[in-house]
Amino acid sequence: MAINNPYAAYKNNSVNTSSPGELTLMLYNGCLKFIEQAKRALEENKVEEKNIAIQKAQAIITELMLTLDTSVPVAENMMTLYDFANSRLIDGNIKNDPEMFDEAADIIREFRDTWKQVIQINRQKQYADVDGV
Repeated sequence: MAINNPYAAYKNNSVNTSSPGELTLMLYNGCLKFIEQAKRALEENKVEEKNIAIQKAQAIITELMLTLDTSVPVAENMMTLYDFANSRLIDGNIKNDPEMFDEAADIIREFRDTWKQVIQINRQKQYADVDGV
């Protein structure tokens, strides 16, 4: 089946050719995007759109929780923060409270920014190893 939309083709290729670290970064960015969509829908009193966007953000957080490497010592703390962010989204969705969405977004943004730094450091090491060979 051919993809007629060039953006969809690009997006599909970027997912298929990304490293696991880059895919995780895409998940964080997607989660933040859906939280922002939910806040905008809430402002516009579009309850169904808000609910769908929050459910998408929650699905991403659930995926991050399921794929978390629990053998790493920091995983327990990460799991607790993911769980808290998810509960903020649930409560914010029920109470129509954008501040709760912001609390969840702050946690996810912190993870995203840290993850972005890890990717950059790994790339620098990778290029240094190639140059040093």
